[in-house]
Amino acid sequence: MSDRIVIGISGASGSIYGVRILEALKDTQYEAHLVISSAGKITIAHELSKKFEDVTLLADFYYPEEKIGEKIASGSFKTAGMIIAPCSMKTMSEIASGVTSNLLTRAADVTLKERRKLILMVRESPLHLGHLNNMLKLTEMGAIIAPPVPAFYTKPESLDDIINHSIGKVLDLFDIKLPNFKEWQGV
Repeated sequence: MSDRIVIGISGASGSIYGVRILEALKDTQYEAHLVISSAGKITIAHELSKKFEDVTLLADFYYPEEKIGEKIASGSFKTAGMIIAPCSMKTMSEIASGVTSNLLTRAADVTLKERRKLILMVRESPLHLGHLNNMLKLTEMGAIIAPPVPAFYTKPESLDDIINHSIGKVLDLFDIKLPNFKEWQGV
């Protein structure tokens, strides 16, 4: 298994999820390889107090989305997989169709074709049949659909608690355990 994870941030609301994943990976042996869509840049500027450059500095490597020939677009560049957090319906639809227009969706396509983990933290509500069909198609292709749905058994006291639990669940799919991640223990 590789010690690299590709992180994608698309334009859906919830760019904090991608940022928190990058922050969490700093305390692991994993290299973070980051790509952000142009819509993701706009969402970061709108939602976060961090500057775009501050977000890219959280990653070990950053790639502009228009540089389609970067190493994360190649199957020979070994990774443990990819997380897109948040994942917009546009990004999800491109990946489901196999017709990719930028480095973010191309890296996801490569992740699938190489049979590596692709985790999509999809952000939309309500969902129509086209969204659900794309989620089904991607699941059949090997992706994991992991919307950031809050868990209340943890008795969250803040928005940070809810965000941290969602990213803890996603990182757990890579066997990365966050120190304060609370798993369900049963009743």
